[in-house]
Amino acid sequence: MSVAASEVKTLRERTGAGMMECKKALEQAGGDVEKAIEILRVKGQAKAAKRGEREAGEGAIAHYVHTNGRVGALVEVDCETDFVARNDDFLEFARDVAIHVVGLGPKYASHEEVPEDVKQAELELFQQQADDSKSPEIQQKIAQGRLGKWLAEIVLLDQVHVNTDKYDGRTIEELRAEISARTGENVVIRRFARFQVGE
Repeated sequence: MSVAASEVKTLRERTGAGMMECKKALEQAGGDVEKAIEILRVKGQAKAAKRGEREAGEGAIAHYVHTNGRVGALVEVDCETDFVARNDDFLEFARDVAIHVVGLGPKYASHEEVPEDVKQAELELFQQQADDSKSPEIQQKIAQGRLGKWLAEIVLLDQVHVNTDKYDGRTIEELRAEISARTGENVVIRRFARFQVGE
């Protein structure tokens, strides 16, 4: 199937992907722009996973203070080069992470940061709350499911961005993978701190 240059240009503007990648995605999707975007997102996340092993020694510290002046956040987002660290797209992502931290107050950046003893304590609590009428295997599955939901509430990368209008229900990890795909670099949310008056 041949794709019009204008369609390729539109897709490139919406995704930031390369012209040839956009053309191939449109051809693969049979001209369906939304399907092509999904194809590019999947490919971008796969490439981002490969980049995850590269050193991210540059970056930026972003901040956000809510309009009431009573709550704010600092976030360190790292990348591989100072060129990307100064890129407007990268800086906007970092600031949007800071806005999210202010809004939802995650406790940890990733699953790896959650201490094992904390996870175990929560799992035991969920196991105690399990319905005795169910078999032990079912009780264990229910407890594991509740643990997964609990982690999604406290881990930054698992949370859906607080600005659902702008980010259409995507998680911070999905947004991180997208910026990594667009910049071609490993992007890492290294750490964050949330401050609230009186807390």
